[in-house]
Amino acid sequence: MVRAAPTIVEPEVEDAVDHTKHVAGCAVCTACGTQYPPSPAPPPRCDICCDARQFVPRQGQTWTDLPALRGGHANAFRRLRAGLYEIRTQPAFAIGQRALLVVTAAGNVLWDCIALLDDATVDIVNALGGLRAVAISHPHYYTTMVEWARAFGCPVWLHEADRQWVVRDDPALRFWSGERIALNAGTTLLRVGGHFPGATVMHWADGTGVLLSSDVLQVTPDRSHVSFMYSYPNYLPLPAGTVRAIGLALEGDAYDAIYGSFADAQIEHDAKPAVARSIARYLALLDGSFE
Repeated sequence: MVRAAPTIVEPEVEDAVDHTKHVAGCAVCTACGTQYPPSPAPPPRCDICCDARQFVPRQGQTWTDLPALRGGHANAFRRLRAGLYEIRTQPAFAIGQRALLVVTAAGNVLWDCIALLDDATVDIVNALGGLRAVAISHPHYYTTMVEWARAFGCPVWLHEADRQWVVRDDPALRFWSGERIALNAGTTLLRVGGHFPGATVMHWADGTGVLLSSDVLQVTPDRSHVSFMYSYPNYLPLPAGTVRAIGLALEGDAYDAIYGSFADAQIEHDAKPAVARSIARYLALLDGSFE
């Protein structure tokens, strides 16, 4: 199947501002990392955690904020390949995902978000060229996206189908609709659905192609397959038709490598046939034909 080239969106980019001026009084959920609007007290519940795809911890909902998070955590950077860097908080916080920084001649894109944003992270990202855009796969990784947008003077791209999960609105948020949109000459967002209605992956036209899959396609520990879930912590699978639709949504894009949302979650070669095998295996398990 041959796809028409998507229209490239070139958003207006605002001047970067001092991110430390925007954090006071913004509660951050310690279970999922979602940041809420400024308030004298934390909210009574976290909307993200109360959904069936996440969970409220046994001890109940607890909260922190960015200043406190900066006091006990730091971000580590690792180069995964030319032009691709992992940013991961240590010790792990909340869900524990990594953000991926894609460095391109057309501008840098941060794929997915982590809750911790500190001065060192801002300095390092700026030294690598700053950010042209932030793009996020699904609501579990919205975290402190408003702070990232303000620190780097860039928009955050979210799929319209997941708008209801935004708990802290901001003019920097850009809601896109449809099935695909190009952020620049090398990066394209693809809505594949599954984990959330607007669940998105990013295709990077680097070399033979790279797919940044978040946990929409979860790279398995043996790094030879991917899998699919409605809820990972609650062990709720996706139906067969949804997984078939994910495969069809990716059919027309070439990629040799896939990078997921956790440390070492990557298939560095022959990723597209690995995804096809994974879909076949998943469907065979559902219909009872797997051996």
